[in-house]
Amino acid sequence: MQNSDGAEECQKSLVFFDLETTGLDQSCEIVQLAAVSGGHSLNLYVIPRCRMQRGAAKVTGFRIRRHRLYLHRQLVLTNSLREVLVSFIAFLQMLGRPLVVGHNIRRFDCRLLARALDELDLRAEFDSSISGCVDTLPLAREMLRDRNLQSFRQENLVRELLGVDYKAHDALEDVRALQALYSVLQPTPELICRHRFTLDTMQNKPAIKAAKSKVACNPPQQRPLWEHFRQTVKLTGDKAEEHEEEPKG
Repeated sequence: MQNSDGAEECQKSLVFFDLETTGLDQSCEIVQLAAVSGGHSLNLYVIPRCRMQRGAAKVTGFRIRRHRLYLHRQLVLTNSLREVLVSFIAFLQMLGRPLVVGHNIRRFDCRLLARALDELDLRAEFDSSISGCVDTLPLAREMLRDRNLQSFRQENLVRELLGVDYKAHDALEDVRALQALYSVLQPTPELICRHRFTLDTMQNKPAIKAAKSKVACNPPQQRPLWEHFRQTVKLTGDKAEEHEEEPKG
C-alpha cells in the first residue's frame, strides 16, 4: 500500500522539462534547456564546449560559428551552463518542490543533467528542489499498451492523441506539447508513483507492475490545456502553409 507521504509527493505541481543537445551519446553537451509549468516557462541556451554532431545539427537547426550559437540561422542569446542550471533550480524552487516530467528523460536527459550538476557542484541543491522525476515514455507505454501504436515517440503520441503536428526538437515546443499530452493522459497518482524516480535511482530498473484495470486515458470534459495547444499549433501551421504558397520572386 502506498503511504500517505508518497501519495502526497506524487500529487505535487508538475514541471515539464526537455534538453536539446550536441548529439545522442552520453558524452554530448546541453545546448538548450526548457521547462514549463502551467503558464510559467523557462527557455535558455548554452554554447557547448564540443561541436554539434551533424545529425543533431540537422534535426535541431543549431549551428555554432565563431563561438556564437545560431538557431535556424538566427543568432540566439546564451548563458553559461552554471547560469542555466541555477536558473532552472530557481524555477523549480518557485514552484515548491515539483515533480519533473519529461519524455525519455530517465535514459537520456536526466543523465546529462546529473553529469552537469555534478560538474558544477549543484546536485544537492537540485535534489532538494524537486520531489522526483517521471518519464512519460514508459508511462505512456503502460497506459496505452492496448492501442497498438507503432511508435511511442512524443511527436507520434501528440499526433495520435491530440490530432496535431508540432515543431519537435525545439525544447520549448517539446515541453509545451508534453504538458498538453499529459493533460490528456491523466495518469493516476498511483501510476505516477510507480514511475517516479530520482537522479540517484534512475540507473535502477523501473519496478513497473502491469495494472489489472485499464487506466483512463480519455480527455476530460474540460481540457483547456490540450485544446489551447492544438488550436495554437493549427494556427501556426495555417500561417506556415500560407507562407509556403507565396510565389518566390
